[in-house]
Amino acid sequence: VQLVESGGGLVQAGGSLRLACAASGITIDDYAIGWFRQVPGTAHEGISCISGRNGSTYYADSVKGRFTISSDSGKNTVYLQMSSLKPEDTSVYYCAVRSSCLLLMYGLGDYWGQGTQVTVSS
Repeated sequence: VQLVESGGGLVQAGGSLRLACAASGITIDDYAIGWFRQVPGTAHEGISCISGRNGSTYYADSVKGRFTISSDSGKNTVYLQMSSLKPEDTSVYYCAVRSSCLLLMYGLGDYWGQGTQVTVSS
């Protein structure tokens, strides 16, 4: 199983970015894919998750209303559209996979990507 994140970069506050998590070795429709972020020295923060089985989504309060998670089964890819970005969103963003969002949002991912850096300037 491999998860590859892309789409990170430098953006001004108030701007937008779209992250992608391309999966191989699994079919995303059979799993939950979640997005996390981590600032060095701190624990992972689970920010969003989508269930491939029923399409249900979850958002942390810190990103609710600004971030949108979606999936494309044909591309076996999960996206995180990030809008109204704030400097405090600066972090390395990771995607991970597990059987359910409930387990995944506790940080219990079975597989993790390598991460992509998002930097929001003020």
